[in-house]
Amino acid sequence: MTTTATTQPAVPESAVVLAEVVRSGFVEGHHRGGLVVLAADGSIDFSLGAPETPIFPRSSNKPMQAAAILRTGLDLDGELLALAAASHSAESFHLDGVRKILAEAGLNTGHLQTPPSLPLDEAEQEAWIRSGGHPEPILMDCSGKHAAMLAACVARGWDTTSYLDLNHPVQQQVLATLEQLSGETVSAVGTDGCGAPLMAISLVGLARAFRAMVLADAGTPERRVADAMRAHPEYVAGTRRVDTWLMRGVPGAMAKMGAEAVQAVALSDGRALAFKIDDGAYRAVGPVLAATLRRMGVTATGDTLNRIGSAPLFGGGHPVGEVRAAF
Repeated sequence: MTTTATTQPAVPESAVVLAEVVRSGFVEGHHRGGLVVLAADGSIDFSLGAPETPIFPRSSNKPMQAAAILRTGLDLDGELLALAAASHSAESFHLDGVRKILAEAGLNTGHLQTPPSLPLDEAEQEAWIRSGGHPEPILMDCSGKHAAMLAACVARGWDTTSYLDLNHPVQQQVLATLEQLSGETVSAVGTDGCGAPLMAISLVGLARAFRAMVLADAGTPERRVADAMRAHPEYVAGTRRVDTWLMRGVPGAMAKMGAEAVQAVALSDGRALAFKIDDGAYRAVGPVLAATLRRMGVTATGDTLNRIGSAPLFGGGHPVGEVRAAF
């Protein structure tokens, strides 16, 4: 395993156009990347670009990180387990959940090593600032994961000050779990935005890991995480977030976005998808996700797919175009 990914080109030559930017009927830009769809039996059903190329999945690795935390022996379930796999919006119920995980381990927010942040959700951020609030570690969208890692350290008697070191037992369990579920060797390790080790696998490996979690036997760490996420999607993201809408609108789906425009989804029948927009433009994620689900024949309740796929462009305060999938 290497510790850098500097050999990867900034934009792989094999990246293809996944989305196009259309303003007033004129295509003014493109978003390139890679995408893979797995069939129910785990084989590759459809792909674009080079989905075998390693990427940093960013927060799309969180379900596997949460499974690793359970493998250490930590007893966590329900909405608190979903929060361990979350990129939360810092809504009040998220913050209450983080505090509860810490308190049950005899810890407090001072033990978190997440960088001080403002809420990820724009509405929550505005409300926080208007109330006189300032950046705090608990507001960082990864604080649920960090709280669970800290609680695992307490449960096992491990050091809580070095829980973000790659050689710490909790991070070694993450490494082993990710490699097992993805079927790949981690090819690079970096530092994620929250400070935790960030492990590279391919989009194919990411989709396989998600598939493995929803198909795992009941009661296993992997299935417990998948079930918690699907039962409590608001805790995984927030009330105004794509992952929540998708898991509410497609029963049995497990979804998790990642920074730099990564998205992975597994369906209850074993089908799965993963993609990354190379320039990290999150505005392209919804359209590409909705188009991929439609290509897979996925049906959703109400207007879920339209809601996910909507990415309008504005001119003079009025809609004049959109970001749309190019396949």
